[in-house]
Amino acid sequence: MKRGKNAEDAGAEGDDTGSASAKKTKKTKEPEAPILYDDPPDKMTSKDGRDANMKITSWNVDGLRAWVKKNGLDWVREEAPDVMCLQETKCGEKALPADITSMPEYPHKYWAVSDEKEGYSGVGMLCKTEPLKVTYGIGKEEHDKEGRVITAEFPTFYLVTAYVPNASKGLVRLDYRKTWDEDFRSYLSELDMQKPLVLCGDLNVAHQEIDLKNPKGNKKNPGFTPEEREGFSQLLAAGFVDSFRELYPEQTNAYTFWTYMMNSRSKNVGWRLDYFLLSSSLVPGLCDSKIRNKAMGSDHCPITLHIAV
Repeated sequence: MKRGKNAEDAGAEGDDTGSASAKKTKKTKEPEAPILYDDPPDKMTSKDGRDANMKITSWNVDGLRAWVKKNGLDWVREEAPDVMCLQETKCGEKALPADITSMPEYPHKYWAVSDEKEGYSGVGMLCKTEPLKVTYGIGKEEHDKEGRVITAEFPTFYLVTAYVPNASKGLVRLDYRKTWDEDFRSYLSELDMQKPLVLCGDLNVAHQEIDLKNPKGNKKNPGFTPEEREGFSQLLAAGFVDSFRELYPEQTNAYTFWTYMMNSRSKNVGWRLDYFLLSSSLVPGLCDSKIRNKAMGSDHCPITLHIAV
């Protein structure tokens, strides 16, 4: 997600911007130490006593080619998920780096790209084992031309990875985003009637005030408008569960995105935009939902799901 226009959400941290003369007469205030989220040790057993047997990771890489050059694949090999989902790849299939197309750990690779804009949007899915079936998009041309969704069918569940459209600067795409939210929810509900699903990706919304550092200053900004938040609430009402909040309902300062401006990441002035949502029937097998906020290489960090399916 690109939030260059939201310098105010970083600036709200209270940097001393007083004049030079004021600084002479007033003792400079020591900046407060940022409150960071410390990702706890992974839990590998579900509430109903089952051991995790599926590990899925999702990462908005903010440009696949640059991310590969920043050694993103080394992190993937270390994390070693069964499935690696990527968003905002900004890369056509012909331009995919050889480092990723030849990656032996993931012999089954799938890509969706924007039909009309080179270097825009795009998602990918790398699988250790071959899915039963893979589809692209949600069955509506106005959405599918932007390369935002891949769905893989596995024996006991569907895995959907998505890069949800941003409402954009000035909220110029907010009406489109509302249409997307409705159509995407219908698509997921139809899948859920066949078998349960895991949805992961950059969903481009901070659902509640706890999900971003500066909620008051961002209520009219993309990603935190009432309309986008309501769209997410309706997704939950349709029977899907936010895995992180299921396990950590009161956890503050847990973010997955930080604008590049104003040293926002080092200050932990962030947003939680990346999620694993589960069909309610999968929740008993939920073991852990991780935010790997120490992994660098993008303006988002990766997230990982441990689940017994």
